[in-house]
Amino acid sequence: MSDLGSGDDGISGSKYNITNLEGSSSRNEFDSSGKGGCGVEQELATKMLQIQSKRFYLDVKQNRRGRFIKVAEIGADGRRSQIYLALSTAAEFRDHLSSFSDYYASLGPPNTDNLPEDGKLKSEMMIKDYRRYYLDLKENARGRFLRVSQTITRGGPRSQIALPAQGMIEFRDALTDLLEEFGANDGGFKGDLPEERHMKVDNKNFYFDIGQNNRGVYMRISEVKNNFRTSITIPEKCWIRFRDIFNDYCDKMKKSSDSITADHNLPTSSNSLK
Repeated sequence: MSDLGSGDDGISGSKYNITNLEGSSSRNEFDSSGKGGCGVEQELATKMLQIQSKRFYLDVKQNRRGRFIKVAEIGADGRRSQIYLALSTAAEFRDHLSSFSDYYASLGPPNTDNLPEDGKLKSEMMIKDYRRYYLDLKENARGRFLRVSQTITRGGPRSQIALPAQGMIEFRDALTDLLEEFGANDGGFKGDLPEERHMKVDNKNFYFDIGQNNRGVYMRISEVKNNFRTSITIPEKCWIRFRDIFNDYCDKMKKSSDSITADHNLPTSSNSLK
């Protein structure tokens, strides 16, 4: 554990002076590695910050789903963690960093004899599609730090980083530089997206998630059974055609079922002679 605490283990790579960069348990839809990934991933820009005993890498990346920022934290002892931010989420996070920095500046010296019970001094939450980000300015015996936790509402591991409070302004300025270069617009649909839906059939769970990227709005249908997940992604432009094909199969199966039922209800020849 680093001096202020860290997040989940899971990133590595030659860039970070360790191996196996994509071995993270916090892999999600931004990650292009592994099965069901997003194809070839391109790195557009990167910044490295040394804040106290930690290194932070801010990488702007692009894959077929669009552009995003991967934030990687490397602790003094080699422990590492990462979170992913859509560009619009990164802009919101940048603004929160300003308010957290102002609040931190207004605090007096740390008092280890009068710490909050849960260690939290100030908290905020960000929502992006089915992802939730929890921002907690905390204090413990080692000092004050901002913990950023990323969760996925449909299930999956929690990933988090811990940013020393003294480095919030430097981190904010680095984010600002990247956003000024690449913008904060995710593109696509501008209205409110429908909420996710869920249904259970026998021992399987099906999740219907609506998302968007620079190519437009899409629906992801995921089938989850035990620890196995598979999914398909359907672009919004073909939803009506997809529905029509599905309805056609439903009608044909119903007609077939009705026909079988009618055949079973016909009187046999022996009965008809009685």
